[in-house]
Amino acid sequence: MSAPALFPRHIAVLILVLLACAFAGNHIAARIAFDHDTGLLLAILCRAGVTLLVLTGLVLWQRERPRLTPANWRWQLLLGLLIAAQSFCIYSAVARIPVALALLIGNMAPILLVLLTWALGGAAPTLRAALLMGLIMCGLVFALDVPERLSSQHSTEAQWLEGILFGFAAACVFACALWITDHKLSSLRGTVRSMLTMLIVFCAAALAGVSGVLPGGVSLPSSSTGWTALAFLVALYGLGFCLLFICMTRLNMARNAPVMNVEPVASLLFGWLILDQLLSSGQIIGGLIVVAGIVMLTWPRKA
Repeated sequence: MSAPALFPRHIAVLILVLLACAFAGNHIAARIAFDHDTGLLLAILCRAGVTLLVLTGLVLWQRERPRLTPANWRWQLLLGLLIAAQSFCIYSAVARIPVALALLIGNMAPILLVLLTWALGGAAPTLRAALLMGLIMCGLVFALDVPERLSSQHSTEAQWLEGILFGFAAACVFACALWITDHKLSSLRGTVRSMLTMLIVFCAAALAGVSGVLPGGVSLPSSSTGWTALAFLVALYGLGFCLLFICMTRLNMARNAPVMNVEPVASLLFGWLILDQLLSSGQIIGGLIVVAGIVMLTWPRKA
């Protein structure tokens, strides 16, 4: 069976931009839902549950069967738990700091993946990669408004710090998940791997909700706005996640994947239009430096 034809470059880029906007919208909806008392675990449960149903339908339609060795099952379980932790951390960050900043920190995963690969015996970063990572870190300092916050006291300092730490934790966990996907589960078909991952995420969130480890984790929205935001959260994430895997073989991801880094930029725009979250000019410039650096770091040298 021949491989499906690739989309024209402009169509592929447009699809990836729309997917990035869907994921950004998902986090905007999450912030609105959390502001109306929606439990964090409830959001993860709904998101993972609907996505799991769609992916299960795709796997059955493609007549795929999970064929994993005992070692692969252990790595798959770890991957699912890492994605569950990443979901918890990024939503915790979104609930505390502006959405654009939370996603900007979360998008540090490519840098951490390079360093993790090196630490585990892979190739050392090139001089170009090292310089770009330094540029990204400098941009992040301004995006997080570090100079201003070091020179003055803020009543929300603790919440701000918590949000930053949750964002970095999400990036670290996601980098580990990417490494496992690339080095331990690369032979497993993407739809099957994603279905099993969502199953583990759903079960982990359900177990955490039943155990009561996070008080209020499964609280229902307190208003119609909260319910609407929860519905958009599920729809946007499910649409983006599933469409990405349906179209992936035609998107030439090796060449076009860096386009997905427009997600923080889209969240900045949505945060301003919908949530009235304003960043200073210095933060915006710092954020653009980070996004540009990540794009250059992840874009293939030879297209």
